[in-house]
Amino acid sequence: MTGETRTEFKLQNTPDDSISSVKFGPNSVQFLLVSSWDGTVRLYDVTSNTLRLKYSHDHPVLDCCFQDAVHSYSGGLDNTLKMFDFNSNTETVVGTHDNAVRAIEYASEVQGILTGSWDSTVKMWDPRQPRCVGTYNQPDKVYTMSACGEKFVVGTAGRKVFVWDLRNMNFIQQRRDSSLKYQTRCIRCFPNKQAYVLSSIEGRVAVEYLDINPEIQKKKYAFKCHRVKEGAIEHIYPVNAISFHQTYNTFATGGSDGYVNIWDGFNKKRLCQFHHYPTSISSLCFSHDGTVLAIACSYQYELETPPDPLPENNVFIRYVTDQETKPK
Repeated sequence: MTGETRTEFKLQNTPDDSISSVKFGPNSVQFLLVSSWDGTVRLYDVTSNTLRLKYSHDHPVLDCCFQDAVHSYSGGLDNTLKMFDFNSNTETVVGTHDNAVRAIEYASEVQGILTGSWDSTVKMWDPRQPRCVGTYNQPDKVYTMSACGEKFVVGTAGRKVFVWDLRNMNFIQQRRDSSLKYQTRCIRCFPNKQAYVLSSIEGRVAVEYLDINPEIQKKKYAFKCHRVKEGAIEHIYPVNAISFHQTYNTFATGGSDGYVNIWDGFNKKRLCQFHHYPTSISSLCFSHDGTVLAIACSYQYELETPPDPLPENNVFIRYVTDQETKPK
């Protein structure tokens, strides 16, 4: 483990339990939202390494997002979607699902908040009201989802993937099965809207194209990663997190092996691997300009016998370079 450097440092006042999500603010390298199993959502100023504010849910928080520079949304095991206004320091209960809220995203294309739940629905919320403006049935519990422009990809239990168009949610554009054999952990869309990346619990990542033209579909592929060989034994780890560099269409993956890799998905290359982190990578987020990567590091209870003592929950802020993130 390397020490604190100018290129990487730990945030202070991090949560008391596992970190579920880290999200940078829109057009900002300064503000970061962090949700946790300790029931809190925290706003950090990473420039000064200070905790600006925090608010709480009654149960663990599984995801959060910014709507704009001064409003956040969050939800989790209390089945409740909350909005928090940073300026007035007030929270609003926007609405509920019938089970845990697993994923939350702001879709700028329709200026709506999307929530995916273990109740097997996605809901769309109008932040101006705020109220629910649509409920969309999914094939199973929602585990992960990603919006990019009008494209909206939802990954559920049972390895199902549904592709929607946010401008017309009356019907499903595409029904797919994951090309990976094991449970889906994370899906993120390429910023250029041509494809998405899907990771599984079994040390694999797939690059899938959205265009159903057979010539385009021939380009899809999957690869092994986040695996560690020790002698004759290969340890295979879940790939928990994916985040895209918005300019270069390259992406970072984080696994329970404690490593972060940066990939060039179109050229099928690994660009770099960072040093080993103390425990599993639970969430990743590039800033909008791709200069900073937030790395959440929390033990994910993968082992039958947990380590004693449990590793600390940390968020590392890493200033990345073109050499690490730009296609070569």
